[in-house]
Amino acid sequence: MKDGMKISLIEYDAGNLPSVERALARQGVETERVATPDSIAAARVLILPGVGHFGQLMRTLGSRGLLEPIREAISGGVPLLGICLGLQALFASSAEAPDDTGLSILPGTVSALPVTTKLPHMGWNQLRQVRPSALLEGILADDYFYFAHSYAALEAGDSATAICEHGVPFVAALERQNLFAVQFHPEKSGDAGARVLANFVAWASARNGA
Repeated sequence: MKDGMKISLIEYDAGNLPSVERALARQGVETERVATPDSIAAARVLILPGVGHFGQLMRTLGSRGLLEPIREAISGGVPLLGICLGLQALFASSAEAPDDTGLSILPGTVSALPVTTKLPHMGWNQLRQVRPSALLEGILADDYFYFAHSYAALEAGDSATAICEHGVPFVAALERQNLFAVQFHPEKSGDAGARVLANFVAWASARNGA
């Protein structure tokens, strides 16, 4: 990216952070890990990766003083991409950890996928785009993406840009102003996932005038 702008990956011991770094490196995108309030406040583009437990994520972010800096970055217009659990963290709460509060950027709660389906929802699935999306530019209806989760947001109002189905329809991608998030793992989704990451980087770069 021009002028030395880096993508800042929020570090909280998420298992998929190195694979996100590698996926971006393959596109020639420079990244850095940020794990302090000051480094998040200084970031120009943020990614919140996610693998693990909702409660553990929120408690870790809270103990490191990162919750308010993340909220302030989003409200201040910094482009942010949430991945998998990083999407779920944007909501007010999750059935996975009812006593823990999410970032509450989006209203509502994250629900458990129905026990009548095979859980976790792990493997390849397709999206149904429901409105125009900068993140999904160039993505085809028959493209597949890799999922690994047992909880999902069943609705996100006008922010939802794509739906996936596993027992029930759930939000696979959302977009609101400078906020983007996907329930699938773009870093594990081959060419289609690489396109999603490239779209985010391009949007963020344009937003920052890079």
